[in-house]
Amino acid sequence: MSTLQNKIDFIVLVTAENANPNGDPLNGNRPRITSEGYGMISDVCIKRKIRNRLQDMGENIFVQSNERCDDGYKSLSERAKNEISGYNNEDEYAATACQKWIDVRTFGQVFAFKANDKGKGDSVPVRGPVTIHQAISVNPIDVNSIQITKSVNSETTKNGGKSSDTMGSKHMVNFGLYKIKGSINVQLAEKTGFSEEDAEKIKECLKTLFVNDCSAARPDGSMQVAQVYWWKHNNKCGQYSSKKIHDSLDVKLKNGVNYPHSIDDFDVTLKPLDGLAPEIIDGI
Repeated sequence: MSTLQNKIDFIVLVTAENANPNGDPLNGNRPRITSEGYGMISDVCIKRKIRNRLQDMGENIFVQSNERCDDGYKSLSERAKNEISGYNNEDEYAATACQKWIDVRTFGQVFAFKANDKGKGDSVPVRGPVTIHQAISVNPIDVNSIQITKSVNSETTKNGGKSSDTMGSKHMVNFGLYKIKGSINVQLAEKTGFSEEDAEKIKECLKTLFVNDCSAARPDGSMQVAQVYWWKHNNKCGQYSSKKIHDSLDVKLKNGVNYPHSIDDFDVTLKPLDGLAPEIIDGI
């Protein structure tokens, strides 16, 4: 595999319709919002979905969710201790981890546990080349909450009767258009071995971000990647700063639209940058 040679910036436009894109456990699992009322999806949530997509593609993943574990290890520590051996120093340890797991060479990882007798309990940090911002909605979102009742008899009472019904709540965003921003750093890619082929896999993951991601909070089809904008610079450091790249895509509500119902209710304008044009990919 050839190591990445050109800096990459990207933006993903994501729609949410009657779905909870990312619940906040400290707020009754309501959709995350900023202090100004804009919707938010954490970078950790986005990386989890990318890892899941990479795993679906047959890649080896270090940070696996419990329900998707495919190697039988019950913890990150157990996975590291059993899969990495025979190293002489931290650099060899990091290089082995990057070669073995695509998410380590993509996002980085802190191996903060003793790997074997040589580890002495010291942590081994790996900085990954792919960074992702928290996704923020284009406009403030409306959150709709409904009460739900579980009337199934979970446990029989002492007198053989039906247990009491259980009340709960379900929260969803009526409609929101979220913007995910990210970049791929060549200097860090050279250190982890992140390749051109790896970058193409990340692009495919972004395009298919919500495939196999349905749940009660996100019914199939309620979350959709609208478009992926992929800027590949002609050098390692980039022709423009990531800030200027990300600001070149302007998304705002159309005049007269107060309550958007689809991406068609937004004006999407791409400001041209001399010598650099993005690849625009429709989501699946």
